[in-house]
Amino acid sequence: MAPISKAVTAADILQASHRLQSIAHHTPVITSQTVDTLTQAQVFFKCENFQRTGSFKFRGAYNALCQLTDSQQQQGVLTYSSGNHAQALALAGKLLGIPITIVMPTDAPAVKLAATQQYGAEIILYDRNQTTRESLGQQLARERNLTIIPPYDHPHVIAGQGTTALELLQSVDALDVVLICCGGGGLLSGCAIALKEFVPTCRVIGVEPKLADDATRSFYSGQLQTVLNPPTIADGARTPSLGTYTFPIVLETVDQMLTVSEAVIVQAWRFLGTYLKLVVEPTGALATAALLELATSGAWAGQRIGVILSGGNVDLSDWFGRNSLS
Repeated sequence: MAPISKAVTAADILQASHRLQSIAHHTPVITSQTVDTLTQAQVFFKCENFQRTGSFKFRGAYNALCQLTDSQQQQGVLTYSSGNHAQALALAGKLLGIPITIVMPTDAPAVKLAATQQYGAEIILYDRNQTTRESLGQQLARERNLTIIPPYDHPHVIAGQGTTALELLQSVDALDVVLICCGGGGLLSGCAIALKEFVPTCRVIGVEPKLADDATRSFYSGQLQTVLNPPTIADGARTPSLGTYTFPIVLETVDQMLTVSEAVIVQAWRFLGTYLKLVVEPTGALATAALLELATSGAWAGQRIGVILSGGNVDLSDWFGRNSLS
């Protein structure tokens, strides 16, 4: 049996790209003279906030669902998610005619909960302080005979997410560095596999909140670390740990992990709205936060840098509140 770190290959990502052709959006890559001047580099933003359901998660969800057996599709699928994977799986299930059940926390962002409901999925709410989504999800899956498609720790999900970097490389010549946000590591793992295959010299840097630094601690210690319900604004990075698949892939393919403070995340979030005119959720701004925080040090000078904006599902009332002039 191949080692877990080889469970997803560049060939899997290419196959996922074919499955997603004409289904997922080929999201734009934009540049900013302001950012280039600030960083003394050439920066390319991959805008997954324009993806279907507002995040990269649609890629992995669709790729995973369309590889289920007929009986699995007919019986239905369950997942647990705070929002973006929930929306993605709900829409993918609707497109493929697969019943979807989703376990979501009671404090999930309202905009993500509402969108998931609109796609027709059955939603089961839970209290983070009373149980874990994994235990409740496994219980429901056994009772209902449902297939679980987790948010990040699944080979087909990881391969689908890797198509984000594949598209970035199709749009931009070879890159020196790519900055990628990290929650459970699905996006980071998939993109790192693609980047190391097609641009071996490219440095892959994962970014997560300081308040949810389990992946960073895992990366530098070589031992899987966990965090419990971290109070970060970046709700997509509140995952308890890297997974069985994503942990070894991150160890093998990622070059560096960085963490950013809540204040820096908010500053990056506002920067993207002000200067690039982009609505991006806090988790989606993590890579930008690291880019901007190190800009004055000259860390990026003379390099070609890819930055993945992972999603744009933010409650606009929160957006205007945090970006008000008062």
